[in-house]
Amino acid sequence: MTSSAPQGTSDAQHLLLITHDASGAATGVIDADAAYPHITVNDSGVTRGDGIFETYSVIRGRPQAFDAHLERFARSARMLDFPRPDLTLWRDAVLTIAERLADHDEAWVRTIITRGEDGDDMLTGWVHGRPSPDFRRDRTEGVRIALLDRGLRSDVAQTSPWLLAGAKTLSYAVNRAAVREAQRRGADDVVFVSSDGFLLEGPTSTVVVRRGTTLLTPPVEFGILPGTTQGDLFAAATEWGLDATVEPLTPDDLHAADAAWIVSSVRHVAPIREVDGVERAIDSELSAAWNGFLYARLL
Repeated sequence: MTSSAPQGTSDAQHLLLITHDASGAATGVIDADAAYPHITVNDSGVTRGDGIFETYSVIRGRPQAFDAHLERFARSARMLDFPRPDLTLWRDAVLTIAERLADHDEAWVRTIITRGEDGDDMLTGWVHGRPSPDFRRDRTEGVRIALLDRGLRSDVAQTSPWLLAGAKTLSYAVNRAAVREAQRRGADDVVFVSSDGFLLEGPTSTVVVRRGTTLLTPPVEFGILPGTTQGDLFAAATEWGLDATVEPLTPDDLHAADAAWIVSSVRHVAPIREVDGVERAIDSELSAAWNGFLYARLL
């Protein structure tokens, strides 16, 4: 990673480079121009997807679910055998970028660490932020999903930890391929199913269903990413007269649910209005209440 780029921002983008020493310890922060190239062609994050990331929703300059995201960032680092990130330094860097985006109602900030160049033993790191896309249609009208087999059993995290199930890595080619397949099937997004028949997660989201007055989501032990947005909604479930629990779910549970959603940090809450071409009812009132709650968390 270079440090000679002109300082500043471009097109409402903001960037900080995080420098590291040979031990993997973060040593400093460099202000940089997001429009200027900073990654070398030999960086393992580019050549192998060997790295981790975390994306933080920012509302009027304030990161949401901040501690949960930072801890998940550290969890992914541990799973990839990276040194534990200096969370104080990364926190300060995220806050710096978030404050620069305070004029925008919604934005996102992303933290990234790669293993750096082969043989260099120097991690590459940066924090990048920009305004969010407009997700109002997804939040109100809902999304169509396709159920796709992930090709892994629900116990993969225990049987094969080297597959990194549940880590937030830069290896997103499979996730992007799944979304393209969903689009070929006339859907907008994906919910993965384990090879032994359990609901897992979306490529960038957590699955939540409502059965009567109970909210349910699959267990992280199935090799899925702990959902920060889902965690906030479950913690506040009693505000809407609901209970919340974690338990194994199947596609039949999804079809039979009174309502279902995919939830994520930046898109927030998107009701599921169709599953594999079959329309289903959405809970517009609860969806609106949840999105309002997520927007107002720190305002």
